[in-house]
Amino acid sequence: MASNTQGIQQLLAAEKKAAEKVGEARKRKARRLKQAKDEATEEIEKYRSEREKQFKDFEAKHIGSREGVSNKIDADTRVRIDEMNRALSSHKEFVIKDVLEYVYAIKLELHKNYRQ
Repeated sequence: MASNTQGIQQLLAAEKKAAEKVGEARKRKARRLKQAKDEATEEIEKYRSEREKQFKDFEAKHIGSREGVSNKIDADTRVRIDEMNRALSSHKEFVIKDVLEYVYAIKLELHKNYRQ
């Protein structure tokens, strides 16, 4: 009977040792997963920053910087406004004259609904 109890004690000790090894293996697995996740996150950020840099370089090369585009739009707007002001100054007198002629040209007519 003592050998039977001793065998049970050995089985319990082996089971405890196995449970500890399984626990350690789970902890190692969790650490490896966390480390892999951290490395993947770092790699993703590195890739994202590299792609953003490539995009900014492409944008600067083909479109120009946003400030450059803004300056170009402002310059085009100033040119168009100057053209409109020149057109206004060259046609101003003719337009005023035509408007005044239209206003002063009063035709006396009876309204079509007027009854006598």
